[in-house]
Amino acid sequence: MADYFKQIEIRWSDLDPNFHLRHSAYYDFGAYSRISFMNENGITPQVLGEAHIGPVIFREECVFRKEIKFGDEVKINLKLAKSNDDFSRWTMVHEIWKNNDILCAIITVDGAWLNTVHRKLTTPPQSIRELFNSQSNYTGE
Repeated sequence: MADYFKQIEIRWSDLDPNFHLRHSAYYDFGAYSRISFMNENGITPQVLGEAHIGPVIFREECVFRKEIKFGDEVKINLKLAKSNDDFSRWTMVHEIWKNNDILCAIITVDGAWLNTVHRKLTTPPQSIRELFNSQSNYTGE
């Protein structure tokens, strides 16, 4: 995906006892940015429900680099790092930045699409393939 950014507001409940962002909040922000990207591009929960499809995560890894504190301005850059040709399996990378220029964390997610009726992996509908293809500089594995 080409330079999709999502602004995040740090809430008091996102902090741990050391007054910096708790580790699980990073993962929550990653999921929020992925779903926001799809929703803002017409792939809403209703569309996913009607297609009987949803994303499934195989691996999610975060490398923490700098702490984030209450009051920091945070944004997430979401990119499609790799995918097979039909976008049925993919890897996304999230860069979490604070105050415009400090890279705080990198989340890497490997996933696929699940048919929610048959509970089996599937190829996404044409609308999802078109969205990922139009936002991708990546040419497939």
